[in-house]
Amino acid sequence: MRLVIISGRSGSGKSTALNVLEDDGFYCIDNLPVALLPALVQETSREQFRLFQGTAVCIDARNSWQDLETFADILSSLPPELDCQVLFLDADRSTLIKRFSETRRRHPLSSESVPLHEAIDKERKLLEPIFVKATLVLDTSKTTIYELRDVVRQRLLGTAGGKMSILIQSFGFKGGVPADADLVFDVRMLPNPHWSQELRSKTGLDPDVREFLESHEMTHELLADISNYLDRWLPRYRESNRSYMTIAVGCTGGQHRSVYLADRLHQHCQSQHQSVDIRHRELQ
Repeated sequence: MRLVIISGRSGSGKSTALNVLEDDGFYCIDNLPVALLPALVQETSREQFRLFQGTAVCIDARNSWQDLETFADILSSLPPELDCQVLFLDADRSTLIKRFSETRRRHPLSSESVPLHEAIDKERKLLEPIFVKATLVLDTSKTTIYELRDVVRQRLLGTAGGKMSILIQSFGFKGGVPADADLVFDVRMLPNPHWSQELRSKTGLDPDVREFLESHEMTHELLADISNYLDRWLPRYRESNRSYMTIAVGCTGGQHRSVYLADRLHQHCQSQHQSVDIRHRELQ
């Protein structure tokens, strides 16, 4: 039996994640009281629920703080044979404020005396007992709804038959390292096309930038080293029952070097693995 618990701050994408699982055949419940979790697990173990891929519930700050404080104890009381994952979604404060402003929806903890920014901060503190028990944390600050759907499918649903789903992602260190990265490669030692006036406005996908980077032997050496590392160790990750792997490649701004290397690694991995996706975070 499989249980997925989804939590996180309002506006971070919890409903989107729950909908993805429902579309995949999970029995889903939104805003479940924490105290009812053991009863739900017992109920969904019955014969009629075996038609579902599993059970997914959303537990958020609409619970009382007293109940949220008991989350760890309740989680440990669940049957040991239960396949349980806890997904925690979050985003930075400015992004959450922008999302609420755009949708014009009221934050569940805001009121005439509690402004939006205070409600967002309060919510994070209330959800700390769930956050510390999370098996997967996703930062959706720079993720569109479509990208979030893909990430949830990859990270929670993976691929069938013991195969491993791989995501290769370029990023800029100035925007922070992706929170869901399993492997991070820093390529900032490569010559930077940003300092060329002709190349500055282009990306690592443009032929001129690719030609510039490939004119330096260091680029080929680094690509070969990372490729060899992945060739050797990705099969070991798969053998350890990993269903997903996110490989992050970073440079300063996430426009040139990391984009080029990520694209080349994507091509390389596609020749050896069945499920390989690519995302350029700063080009979205």
